Amino acid sequence: MKLFSADIKDLETLYVSNLRKAYDMELKITKALPDLIEHAMDEELTDAFSTHLEQTRAHVAAVQGLLEAHQGEAETETCKVIGGLTTEAADAIKDVTDSSVCDIALIGAAQQVEHHEIAVYGTLRRWAELLGLEDDAAILEAIEADEQNADAKLTEISERVNLVGAD
Repeated sequence: MKLFSADIKDLETLYVSNLRKAYDMELKITKALPDLIEHAMDEELTDAFSTHLEQTRAHVAAVQGLLEAHQGEAETETCKVIGGLTTEAADAIKDVTDSSVCDIALIGAAQQVEHHEIAVYGTLRRWAELLGLEDDAAILEAIEADEQNADAKLTEISERVNLVGAD
């Protein structure tokens, strides 16, 4: 049973629809991160992207598990926002010719993705709480924390990388 916006009749349906979008988001990020890893020049940035790829794979499994618990299967619903954000990252790789500037652009693109993920998981966590889905809320809170930590790590790296790129 596919959900479309016209099928959303209550908070639970909205919650599951957005879980499907989160699942699509994580799958798309899993496909995009290897390009960021390949093109990042800064070793710490490469490591951060690699670590986050592993976390993202775990997020895929966690969201898949939530969907399977709610509907017996995990289907995606297109996350339009993440498509645009991953395109921006791909454009940065293609368009920027200076390696230090490329790292700055990659960090910026990755942080935009992280900020979207933080918003998505914070919203889903709150909806799960309102629906009395304590186990779901705990899983979503843990994913949200991973995204916040990834964003903080990117900020830390950017403070050094931005100085190098500005020279």
